[in-house]
Amino acid sequence: MIKIDPTIKIKEILADVLGLGERLNAIKSDTLLLGNIPELDSVAVVTIILALEKNFSISIKDDEISAKTFDTLGALVNFVEQKLTDKNKLSD
Repeated sequence: MIKIDPTIKIKEILADVLGLGERLNAIKSDTLLLGNIPELDSVAVVTIILALEKNFSISIKDDEISAKTFDTLGALVNFVEQKLTDKNKLSD
């Protein structure tokens, strides 16, 4: 089974939901998201969470999300990777 880097998929989701276009190329792991990308508002956060759940087949509870989750791209990737690890442990 080929392991896909979640960073790439998460960047695609951000670009799609936020309409980032070429600005996506400037987003790195340490790029601030909240407060740095004007399009990232509360509605966009909900849309991104739903897209993450769908694309990665994970379930995200409201109490698992905080501003720190969306602090940087790296923080968001770490969150998704942890959810995937937890999901894989449950399926073993």
